[in-house]
Amino acid sequence: MWHQQELRLAPRSRGFHLISDEVSEALPRLGELRVGLLHLQLLHTSASLTLNENADPDVCHDLDAFLRDRIPGDLPYFRHTMEGPDDMPAHIAASLLGTQLTLAVRHGRLALGTWQGIWLGEHRDQGGARRLIATLNGE
Repeated sequence: MWHQQELRLAPRSRGFHLISDEVSEALPRLGELRVGLLHLQLLHTSASLTLNENADPDVCHDLDAFLRDRIPGDLPYFRHTMEGPDDMPAHIAASLLGTQLTLAVRHGRLALGTWQGIWLGEHRDQGGARRLIATLNGE
């Protein structure tokens, strides 16, 4: 079985946001798969996807704090500044973390580890709604 659909995520503030349940609930055909893969592609260059711990909220805080410290918006050598001081740092963070995930599907559910979750990294102060292409493949 192959299935592809676009998911739209509501605008979120800058930082990391757990979206595992939102993704699973938006994909009713996920339940049809005994074994397979879900590929997620974020259709933006200033946000990211990552698989990380979902139990301690300090993890998302620390990820965001680390990126803000390492990629500040006021670096004098940035040329891409027409869209605001948060735009170029957002592109760098998205490139470092990535905009795609491929996840195993087992018995109609995402086969995530005990403490794993899918996180949207919103790297803009005002990023707006985000779109994902979700592609399911399996039997």
